[in-house]
Amino acid sequence: MIPKSFIAYFLLAAFAASVQAGDAPALRVGHFPNITHAQSLVGRAMAREGKPWFEPRTGAKIEWFTYNAGPSAMEAVFANAIDLTYVGPNPALNAYSRSKGEEIRIIAGAANGGAALVVPADSTLKTPADFRGKRIATPQLGNTQDVAARAWLANAGLRITQTGGDALVLPTANPDQLSLFTQGKLDGVWTVEPWVSRLEREAGGRVLIEQPDAVTTVLVASAKALAERKSLVTKFAAAHRELTQWMRDNPAEAQRLVVSELKALTRSDVSPELVAAAWRRIVFTPDVTQAEMEAFVVDAKKVGFLREVPALDRFVIPLP
Repeated sequence: MIPKSFIAYFLLAAFAASVQAGDAPALRVGHFPNITHAQSLVGRAMAREGKPWFEPRTGAKIEWFTYNAGPSAMEAVFANAIDLTYVGPNPALNAYSRSKGEEIRIIAGAANGGAALVVPADSTLKTPADFRGKRIATPQLGNTQDVAARAWLANAGLRITQTGGDALVLPTANPDQLSLFTQGKLDGVWTVEPWVSRLEREAGGRVLIEQPDAVTTVLVASAKALAERKSLVTKFAAAHRELTQWMRDNPAEAQRLVVSELKALTRSDVSPELVAAAWRRIVFTPDVTQAEMEAFVVDAKKVGFLREVPALDRFVIPLP
């Protein structure tokens, strides 16, 4: 039997030769610098350290693109600037609806949990009704946490509009959320890891609402990439599934790689303790179902982001 180490070495050598010769196709993949997008962070760090994961398994050169939140990543898909992206379910759903079911396909799950509503430690806010006249920041208008915040408030009878209403939901980039929260200019922040843990550790925040079972991140492909390069996209999805299991089996090494990549992307120190704390809130899984997406449709309709939604039978098509 040929040792696995030899097979891995052979694959790496063959891939390196193909890249050097300019023969490897390029696959453009988006993601955010969030721990809920850990597969992308681990994959990038592995490649940077000379032990690539996705490249030899796909035979492609992986070109990574970083975004702050889902809506901007979906615009990149529409512009044919990327082929795949890690993204929250709501922006993917909105893009699917906008394109009348023609553009976006969920090909795998990525992460559940890791999202929460954080309030100041001394806050007396407890229920949605308490947020009347208050300010909640979210990463971007229409992203998954933005919709979750608006639905939570609306389900309690508050009138929530995109620009006001009974409570003000303020789309704010994650780094700005932290500084505004520290200055006392926000009454709450609904966001994802590592920002939840950073708000706790650096700004004295306290988690009021946590979403431990909610789908936070999925892997989507453009319909164009899937139609024209299905073999390559399928190989990436298979490598993603394999990497997700590797991360679950090797959490310490996976966290080290996440710390390394976050430092490289943000050009700032990232505490291993912060990543470890965030990791405990997240379940990394390649599994996702149409039923889970149907629940997001209900919330998106309630807060006015969706009206007519095409049948989801073409939306969720997990690849092996």
